[in-house]
Amino acid sequence: MNTQDFINSPHPFLNGMCAAHLRVLADAAKQTQFAAGQHIFHEGDHARHFYLIESGKVALQTRSAGHPVPISTLGAGEVLGWSWLFPPYCWHYDAWAEQDTCAVMFEALRLRDDCEADKALGYELMKRMAEVLVHRLQATRLKLVQSRKPDLHAALPTGG
Repeated sequence: MNTQDFINSPHPFLNGMCAAHLRVLADAAKQTQFAAGQHIFHEGDHARHFYLIESGKVALQTRSAGHPVPISTLGAGEVLGWSWLFPPYCWHYDAWAEQDTCAVMFEALRLRDDCEADKALGYELMKRMAEVLVHRLQATRLKLVQSRKPDLHAALPTGG
């Protein structure tokens, strides 16, 4: 990917990142596209990449009691994938493109090695990914609570 274009990227995940770290990320970046309906990854699979979404929509879902639970839809300016940075490096959700989607893809193993070599880069990515992780887990918790909420009308006693 063109380093200068990447450094000038308006993606919010990159805001405030120093030029040296942006150059490392640019070296690991590759443009990618997903067609509407295309699966991007499956829960439990090895997390080999993460993505900065530039356009389109990506849906996330998990399972609860064997049933699919939609978690959220991500769009332009959002990050797809935090599992690459945290052992055991496996996806915690299913993801697929709801619309044709363009994203910048990063190779996880290479970035983990870069983070080990440059602790400041590692700390910067860890802070940013932890924020993504917290938001995603909050959304998951809310959806799981909502999916298990009993039908209040069915629980009301009937007169008699």
